[in-house]
Amino acid sequence: MDTYTTVKNRILYLCEEKKMTINKLATNSGIAPSTIKNILYGKSQNPGIVTLKMLCDGLEISLIDFFNTDDFKNLEQEIK
Repeated sequence: MDTYTTVKNRILYLCEEKKMTINKLATNSGIAPSTIKNILYGKSQNPGIVTLKMLCDGLEISLIDFFNTDDFKNLEQEIK
């Protein structure tokens, strides 16, 4: 799995786990719903670390918690 897909899946998983809609995540994180949708639907495949931090704040988790999964730990090198 590539990094973009892993990030997207993690956001969707956390929203489902916290029973949070994209609009609620947008409100909580101070990010426009369109920005989140662009990340989730592939229009923006390289979200910045500040954006991810804001999403984590909206999800009430740390960046460490966001990335501390087996999926992230097992990502293959993208530059070959």
